[in-house]
Amino acid sequence: MTVQSPVSERLWIKICATTNLDDALTSIAAGANALGFVLAHSTRRVTPQTAAVIVAALPGHIEKVGVVVNESPQRLAELAYEIGLTALQLHGDETPQQLPDYRRALAGRKIIKTLQTRELLANADRLEGYLREHDNIDAILLDSGVPGNRGGTGVPFDWSSAIPIVARIKQVLPVIIAGGLNPNNVSEAIRIFEPWGVDVVSGVERENGIKDAAKVCAFVSAARAACAVNQPVQELNS
Repeated sequence: MTVQSPVSERLWIKICATTNLDDALTSIAAGANALGFVLAHSTRRVTPQTAAVIVAALPGHIEKVGVVVNESPQRLAELAYEIGLTALQLHGDETPQQLPDYRRALAGRKIIKTLQTRELLANADRLEGYLREHDNIDAILLDSGVPGNRGGTGVPFDWSSAIPIVARIKQVLPVIIAGGLNPNNVSEAIRIFEPWGVDVVSGVERENGIKDAAKVCAFVSAARAACAVNQPVQELNS
């Protein structure tokens, strides 16, 4: 397979929980724009040392995203430099009030804030605090974590109930849809939400932490095909 250029693509696709170089290169060859490295406690966690080795072998145009939970801004700046990350995904309980500190510490690197859709459905006001800090984050990722498991569950959130939430986010920031996506349902998610990006973990795995090349290719192909019939969406801030 040949590596596809991301320049003209209207949909950002992130293959998350990358644990080895072979899977990273498979995802890139399939046409992914970004790879995620889980640096928090998880069965898919990689050490900073392992992530750095993988990142060093990747093309410059690929986004290298560190997925972290409740780390200090200073520690994230250290990790980003040590590994060579271009973006950080805040997947924990980081509050809106903390976001300016993360922005200052991470300088030019992108910041993606993960929010659990079930929590937003239970408390509509929760979202507004993050939207008010739109200058300090570059995108919001909606996930479907459950109590005790922040992501990678393989279970979608309630898409129909989340439509107003996604519409509200899109008024202010790019939105990334995650949570239970796979090659069979990503087209429908894109049709419903017209997101800036999509993110997948378990839906393209052969086993926990190991990607299935055929599923990765099928996912990217289905997402690109679905995006082709939708209008362009917001640009992610630099």
